[in-house]
Amino acid sequence: MLTPDTKADLSDRLFSDLDFSSGAVAAVSGGSDSTALLLLLKDHLDRAASGARLLAVTIDHGLRPDSSVEARQVADFCAERGIAHRILAWRGDKPASGLPAAAREARYGLLAQAADAEGIKLILTGHTADDQAETVLMRQARDDDGRGLAGMAPATLHDWRTWIVRPLLGTRRAALRDMLRARNVGWIEDPTNIDIRFERPRVRAKLVQGEGERRIAEALARSRQAAFARQDIGRRAAVLVAALADRPGPGLIRLDRDFAGQEDGEAAIYALRILLATVGGVSFLADEARCAALLSRLRLGSLCATLSRTVVDARRTGIFLRRENRNLPAALPPSDNQLWDNRRRITLKERITLKDRPGDLVIAPLGFAAARQASLSEDVPQSLSRAALAMEPALWRGGVCLDVTGGDAGSLAVPVVAPFARFLPSFDLKPAAAIAALVGAPPLPAPPFLGHDGGRGWAKA
Repeated sequence: MLTPDTKADLSDRLFSDLDFSSGAVAAVSGGSDSTALLLLLKDHLDRAASGARLLAVTIDHGLRPDSSVEARQVADFCAERGIAHRILAWRGDKPASGLPAAAREARYGLLAQAADAEGIKLILTGHTADDQAETVLMRQARDDDGRGLAGMAPATLHDWRTWIVRPLLGTRRAALRDMLRARNVGWIEDPTNIDIRFERPRVRAKLVQGEGERRIAEALARSRQAAFARQDIGRRAAVLVAALADRPGPGLIRLDRDFAGQEDGEAAIYALRILLATVGGVSFLADEARCAALLSRLRLGSLCATLSRTVVDARRTGIFLRRENRNLPAALPPSDNQLWDNRRRITLKERITLKDRPGDLVIAPLGFAAARQASLSEDVPQSLSRAALAMEPALWRGGVCLDVTGGDAGSLAVPVVAPFARFLPSFDLKPAAAIAALVGAPPLPAPPFLGHDGGRGWAKA
């Protein structure tokens, strides 16, 4: 588990368990945390992996007049030390509300683009134990349901292909700044870090007052406990999914009737929350209380209900889950790596060529008329199979269906695990892997760490 390191003399233990075989992208804003990350990482690679590529990337969000000047300062800092560096700008309109979340989404997207362009599978950020404590306190203030109290994960899979790792989560900011001062290295102070219009600076300001250190220690302890609990329930939920769920046809999940009567009701509810979100294409887990009530009703016998855009149809032969016929995407031209209905990832690659006249092609739901013409398995009632198939994506040209695209990982529209399609925290690898296998999504890429996890407590799929 993570233990805050208050020593200024930081060792290679921060990076020794990471796989740098494809290189590393370091997110560097110029602040103290990311500057310390970059220097410590370069020290480690120079000593232990001199052939590994290192690329520093600065995201210019364009939210302050000085942002471009600061990005150039980081570029000069890197040039002085022989570190490759890129500046990427967040372009386009900025939202009037929810700006921090939108900026975070844009930042990770741009970092992933930079890594992908270089064939690098690993992104490192400078989040510290102080950041972790602030995150836990913010989520606690929102009356989080418990999962969020685990805080930031040590590793997060972005877009199911690039790992974002936070090696400094066990290190206090003061230790990093002591190290920078000892090296006579300065850093940029971002004025938004003290702008109390935003939630995090308000929490940070309270922590410098009396009892701040005690509150940080308590928040970090709470984070460790919540992370352990989240990994444990995820492991148990994954066991239930593997044992009691199958996919009898496109877009259709069947749970054994025994699922509703499981002795481990907590794990069953958790598995159901993830399954409903996945089938319905919802980015967040289904409401816990409503799932608990639904599971209680399922124990009583047959029913048909809807939750998280998912129809739950309980029959004698099983509990069937399918996407409801509401708020489906309009017909759109296919584009590579887009999420369709948050249930499928479009992967064009070489599947559509110039002779196909891409401008004439659209992806849209198959619909009931076309589904009635399909040849389906006799294993489940035809009405169920057709209702599920009608919600699946299909490739169309001029009103003619060319292909039903949502079958499996080798198709044009690859299944995804909706609540984890964009960000998969390492806490949730077990249930994500189990449900990926169930729906036919690609397997998880190799973890970013070597044969051990350095005591970080990372869950391994």
